[in-house]
Amino acid sequence: MQQFIEIYGFLSVILRGSISGALSLAVGGVAFLLLVAEPLAPRLGAAAEPIAARAGRIVFWSAIALACLVALDAAALATMLVGALELSFADALTADAVKADALAAAPALALAFAIRGGAARPLPLAAFAAALICARLGATHAVSRLDNPPGLIAAELAHLTGVALWIGGIPYFLMALARAPDGEAQRAIGLRFSHLSMIAVAMIAAGGVAMSIVYIGAVENFYGAAYGVMVGAKTILFAGLLSLGALNFLAVRRSPADRTAFARLRRFAEVEIGVGWTVVFAAASLSSLPPAVDLARDRVSFAEIVERLTPQWPPRLESPDHSTLSVSLPQVQTARAEEATATETNDAAAVIAAQRNAEDIAWSEYNHHIAGLFVAAMGLLALLEHWRRLAPLARHWPMLMLGLAGFLFLRADEAVWPLGQLGLIESLRDPEIAQHRIFLALIIGFGIFEWRVRTRRVKAQWAPLAFPFITGVGGALLLAHSHGLSNIREEFLIEVTHTPLALVGLLASSARWLEIRLEGRGARIAGIVWPIAFTLAGLMLLAYREA
Repeated sequence: MQQFIEIYGFLSVILRGSISGALSLAVGGVAFLLLVAEPLAPRLGAAAEPIAARAGRIVFWSAIALACLVALDAAALATMLVGALELSFADALTADAVKADALAAAPALALAFAIRGGAARPLPLAAFAAALICARLGATHAVSRLDNPPGLIAAELAHLTGVALWIGGIPYFLMALARAPDGEAQRAIGLRFSHLSMIAVAMIAAGGVAMSIVYIGAVENFYGAAYGVMVGAKTILFAGLLSLGALNFLAVRRSPADRTAFARLRRFAEVEIGVGWTVVFAAASLSSLPPAVDLARDRVSFAEIVERLTPQWPPRLESPDHSTLSVSLPQVQTARAEEATATETNDAAAVIAAQRNAEDIAWSEYNHHIAGLFVAAMGLLALLEHWRRLAPLARHWPMLMLGLAGFLFLRADEAVWPLGQLGLIESLRDPEIAQHRIFLALIIGFGIFEWRVRTRRVKAQWAPLAFPFITGVGGALLLAHSHGLSNIREEFLIEVTHTPLALVGLLASSARWLEIRLEGRGARIAGIVWPIAFTLAGLMLLAYREA
């Protein structure tokens, strides 16, 4: 039970992000059907029925997935409450947060069955979609706070609705474009969805600003607490979405005969889906944090942030000996053994955290700086791949991923075998170590597969898309990743250095996707952008410091 409690924080972020994604897809699909597909049916001709049927199937399965996810989230939360508060499972099921999750299952199932026949009436569909949004409000800060100012719930409602209309509607928009009979029909779909998106963007912005004023409260709360930093990351991602949306807004106003513009529109919309889903997961992570205005203690000053972000030069390229680390101290080894056997866990964790010393910091900085050399080298080699003479050698850059993975396997968790005394399998009970292993699996999988793609050992048309997909997943996980430190200030200072890395990773993912999917000048520009982003990530790691 203790291990489940430890991993619950990360698990809840994944579940909440998945719930928000499924909800957005279900509600966005209903909106697309009622506000885009049905009004345009006469202009779509024979394609109208297949578009509506396909959209209905996506809504159905999204609603079913949503019902399953909220049930799973409610069960996970109840289980955590049983273990943490020593309640009976029946009592845990009566908690407000558990009931709020369960409440969303009913309208989800109602929506699924209403649309299953493919000929559901607009009013029930709209009512069930609205009920889904309202039910989800129960899991937000707006409802859980005791001192809600007037309009806060309305702001949260507008924000959730806007995300569903825009981000949730983009997959349906792409599906409809692919099935539209001609350029005129594509332009009509694009114009109508563009107008819907503009309304959604206004709702997102208005709701976000209103909530930020209440939840952050002051400028120092914006940069001095994890909540404010995550809001900043969401704002940057939102600005990126707006940029892509603006390009699509211009594209749909081109002549229907301009096939290049509409092909570009579809590619930008594909990237919007990836970035949009990352925003959804960032919002899920944000909902697990206390609002910055409520964090009366442990705020970090601007001077401390500047000091931490000031590059350390030259980089630390000499590692301390493992025997000098805190994990080698007898009292910490004893605490690790107690933690592994799940006895006196809280005391053991406190001992481990309290014994962290200067050599531990030097060890971590060395790890980040060597990793930075690997990543910067990958970016530079990927950039050199554009030069014909160097391409045969430079295209093997993905193999550096295996070297990076091997280095991190040995060094990222110094208490774990083969350097430490903690067994490899039992170490996975620690949620932070488990997250590190997930990242390593992504690195290894990416390295081998991308090398096979670059050397043309894999020729499937979809194969090159594995790189941007895995990089995007890695960036999203890095945003949701947390460090299990008892020192809230130190944890925040580590997170504030990781967030820019996540954003740069998402930039690389988006640019590589566009390089593959676009043609001509746009593809060439994107092909330069993503290696530069990779190199920048390496330089960020080289500048990393913990003290």
